[in-house]
Amino acid sequence: MKKPLHDVMFASEKRKKTLLLLKDGSKEMGVILQSLNTTREALLPQIRILENSYLIQYIDRDAYELTTIGKILIDKITPFIDTLEVLDNDIDYWGQHDLDFIPPHLLKRLHELELCTVMTNIPSTEVWEPSKIVLEKSRESKYQCSVTTFLFPHFPSMLADFNKRGVNMLLVVSEELLVKIKQEMDDGFRNLLISEPNQVYVYPHKMGFTSFGHNDFCFMMRLLTKTGDYDQKYVVAHRPSALEWAKELFEYYLKQSTRVIDL
Repeated sequence: MKKPLHDVMFASEKRKKTLLLLKDGSKEMGVILQSLNTTREALLPQIRILENSYLIQYIDRDAYELTTIGKILIDKITPFIDTLEVLDNDIDYWGQHDLDFIPPHLLKRLHELELCTVMTNIPSTEVWEPSKIVLEKSRESKYQCSVTTFLFPHFPSMLADFNKRGVNMLLVVSEELLVKIKQEMDDGFRNLLISEPNQVYVYPHKMGFTSFGHNDFCFMMRLLTKTGDYDQKYVVAHRPSALEWAKELFEYYLKQSTRVIDL
C-alpha cells in the first residue's frame, strides 16, 4: 500500500529536502548527497519512495528530476514551507507581536521574508539608537523609505548626513509625530525634512506598529506587542523577495497618506 502523498512529502526530512532541491531543475546524485550531507545508502530508500509516488524520476547520468506531478505539488507547498521557516526562526517573537497592520495580501506572502533575522540582544546603550546595520546600508543607498511613529534623538543629524550623501528620504509619519515635529523640532530640521528630494507624508489612521522601512539593501521593522507595548527587538531582512515585499508594504501606507508641504 502506497504512502499518502502528505506523508511522502513531509514525514521524511530527506524526502522533503530532495524535492525542494529539485525545484530548480534536475540534479546529479552526487550533488543531492552533498547538499543533504548524507550517503547514497541512506538516501536511496527515500528516493525509491519518491519515485514510487511519481514525484521524481531518474534521468541519465545518475541524475533525478521532478515529475509533472512533483512540480505541481512543490510549487504549491513551497510558500507554506518558507512561511514555516520564517516563523520558526523565532516563533515567540512572531506569536507575541501584532501583525494586523500588514494588509491581507502581504500577510499571505510572509514567506517572502525568507532568511530574515529577529534582532534580540540589543545593548541597553543602543535601545534609542537606529540599527547600525540599517543605518550603514541606508548611507550606501539611493533612498530610505520609512513609516514611523517616532524619531530617534539623532534623527536630525542622520537626515543631514543622508542629504550630504545624496540619499533621498521618503518619510510617512503618524499624526501624533507630525504634531511633535511641528512643536519641538527647530526650523533648520523642519526645512530640511520637506526640502527636495526629501518628502514627508502623514498617515491619517492608527498605526499598529512602531516603524518599518527599507532601502536599496535591507528591510527593517519594529513591531508592537499584542498588548500595544513598545519592544526594542526588530526584524531585518536582506533578500530580494523581502525588499519587494517591503516596497509593497510601504506603498500601501503611502497611498493612504497626504503629503506635508509646510512645516
